[in-house]
Amino acid sequence: MSQLEYILQQVINAVSLGSLYALVAVGLSIVFGVLKLTNFAHGDVMMVGAFTTVLLIGLGMPFVPAMICGIAASAIAGFLIERIAYRPIRNAPDVTRLLTSLAVTYILENLGILLFTSSPRNFPLPDILNSSWQLSGGAITFTNINVLTVLLTFVSLIGLGWFITKTTIGLGMRAAAEDMQAAQLVGLNVNKVIVVAFIVASAYAGLAGVLWAAQAGVVQPQMGFTPLLKAFVAAIIGGFGSISGALLGGYMLGALEIFIIAFLPDTVVPYRDAIVFALLIAFLLFRPGGLLQPNREIKL
Repeated sequence: MSQLEYILQQVINAVSLGSLYALVAVGLSIVFGVLKLTNFAHGDVMMVGAFTTVLLIGLGMPFVPAMICGIAASAIAGFLIERIAYRPIRNAPDVTRLLTSLAVTYILENLGILLFTSSPRNFPLPDILNSSWQLSGGAITFTNINVLTVLLTFVSLIGLGWFITKTTIGLGMRAAAEDMQAAQLVGLNVNKVIVVAFIVASAYAGLAGVLWAAQAGVVQPQMGFTPLLKAFVAAIIGGFGSISGALLGGYMLGALEIFIIAFLPDTVVPYRDAIVFALLIAFLLFRPGGLLQPNREIKL
């Protein structure tokens, strides 16, 4: 394998991993942009989508309908979380909302353990998604699930861009993110906007959960913890609350992790998470608004 072929292989790996981080980070940014709430339960909503998909495949449903149902289950979970847990404390102090978010996280994780046990389960993929493509005599390899991940991320983000710029409720989300009180004064139904924001963000979490489990090959109740933390870092890098910033941060973080694995000594690789969180600390200290935010103000 030539040096160019090796670099191209790592670029493919980085785009695939970055797509997953971007999907999760976008969902985090949607909720934060509208409600100024860090939704730590977002990772567990990923688990809901992944487990729903696995259960339906086990019952004989084809992969694509099962994935759609998994995304829908995540969206419903997001709706219920907002309605039951977050709406009653919407105007509470930030620490109350933070603790509530953490409580919802632990409730969902333990509910998952109660229903499915903590043991990993295999994620069944159809053979067509397990097949791989080989270029340059086998030096460059990628699977159909990698292609599907990038394609679905691209299509879903284009759809989100259209939604928040061309639809009434999408424009309402942007108005609420800009100034919630002013949006209420001009007659915007804030409750509806927040519910839609949670549903859309949770649908992205469900899609990310299915694709993450498909690439990992397993599902388990704690599966959302690591991607949530990485997506949080990605959102901070790009600018928390900014959808374009979350997208940029997700791909940058994916590229950084693949660079560490592929080009740094093996003794450094086990510390890649420490390097990622050191980068988070650096951004919080020197550029807390992220790359796409010129100041501390957070906008959708």
